[in-house]
Amino acid sequence: MGARKVLWVIGGGSGMGRAAAKVAAEAGWHVAVTGRRPDALAETVGHIVKAGGDGLEVPADANEAGSLEEAHSRIVTQWGPVTAVVLAAGLNTPDRTWADQNIEEFASIVETNLTSVARAIHLVLPGMRRAGEGNIVVVSSRAAWRFSPGSGVAYMTSKTGLSALVASLNDQEGVNGVKACHLCPGDVDTDFLSMRPEVPDENQRARMLSAEDIARSVQFILDSPRHVRIDELAISPIGQK
Repeated sequence: MGARKVLWVIGGGSGMGRAAAKVAAEAGWHVAVTGRRPDALAETVGHIVKAGGDGLEVPADANEAGSLEEAHSRIVTQWGPVTAVVLAAGLNTPDRTWADQNIEEFASIVETNLTSVARAIHLVLPGMRRAGEGNIVVVSSRAAWRFSPGSGVAYMTSKTGLSALVASLNDQEGVNGVKACHLCPGDVDTDFLSMRPEVPDENQRARMLSAEDIARSVQFILDSPRHVRIDELAISPIGQK
């Protein structure tokens, strides 16, 4: 009998994180989901359990070190070391230019999209090193892959930073069996669209990727052989410029 496959999904209460959690559970992973809204996490785990999977609600604020440490400790106590982590939490604002942005809001976006990702990885790395393997999937953005001025100064800056973060992991931790992927989705039809200055209508949403499309991509990364590392994966809907 092999070691238990434990996946920690941060940002698992909705959208791409929820979809990734559900697909991974169907594939036999033990899935712990973290986010700030306990009701949303309960709904995600409810879907997992109803489908016959194994899910765990672990509410936490990824921007608070103590909260995230407590969540990680709960998972390890319940199931053992985290085998893989999917980092899907994100934040943006309708105020996206230097002329209208608020610097405090800028800092909050960078904290959520970049610093909290590093914080979570810092927690799981020791266990992955001891195990001699680990899979880290960072859900970033097409804005980190191609210059996308409409996505906003703070958002672009934070997401672009994830590229260097993933590259540094692969450079330094590959010797320990740890691999990371910088996943860069284009337009995806999720609640995150409500943060745009102009919220897309139904016709525009119909041409976008779905959260399930991204979940399948995440699962492809998780299912890749141990010796295979996918450094970066960009996925966009047909027709996106």
